[in-house]
Amino acid sequence: MLSVELHAHSSLSYDGRDPVELILEQAEAVGLDAIAITDHDEIDASLEAAERAPEYGLVGIPGIEISSKAGHVLGLGVEEAIPPGLSFETTIEEIHAQGGLAVVPHPFQESRHGVMARISREQLANGDAIEVYNSRLLTGRANRQAERFAQSRNLPMTAGSDAHISEMVGQAVTRVDAEERSAAAILEAIEQGRTSVEGKRTPWHISFRQFAGGVTRRIRSSVLGVIR
Repeated sequence: MLSVELHAHSSLSYDGRDPVELILEQAEAVGLDAIAITDHDEIDASLEAAERAPEYGLVGIPGIEISSKAGHVLGLGVEEAIPPGLSFETTIEEIHAQGGLAVVPHPFQESRHGVMARISREQLANGDAIEVYNSRLLTGRANRQAERFAQSRNLPMTAGSDAHISEMVGQAVTRVDAEERSAAAILEAIEQGRTSVEGKRTPWHISFRQFAGGVTRRIRSSVLGVIR
């Protein structure tokens, strides 16, 4: 079984802090086998991480967290950015067009761009997998809802730390029963449901600091955009 981090952010995300090398160093330090950096609507850092991962004894999986009209969708195994603002269905189609997997993260955390605020359960079932454990939780209720949904539809389940600082990489991992140690084999195993999940909560003070920092950076970026 491989230990895989499928949901992490670099400084390329508006609310991320750290560069690729710090994230890869942390992934190596905590004993991960593979990692996908999934920045918001950006893919350059993920492609860099996928290329450099072997230097750290890791398998790199290219990915992106796409802001669809309904909310966030992870595209794993894609190598070109998918535009934000597309419908949930079209976003999944664009991921599949690149041969990738569409994993729906924190679907029931509506305050954090979870898709269930805007789509039906039937639509949610169109995802290739459901993130059923996101370590940035409050009560855990949304994670339990996601797990119950995935089980009821026999959908593959994943976990992700949703780390926005390198220290939190590996807080939640997906154990993947892959036939070999490669990105393609990992994604195939996820699609076939050969996974289990484990994780622990991101400390509240860190989650709050990440949220506050993201808001500050977003405001700063908007102001600079107006000035320019």
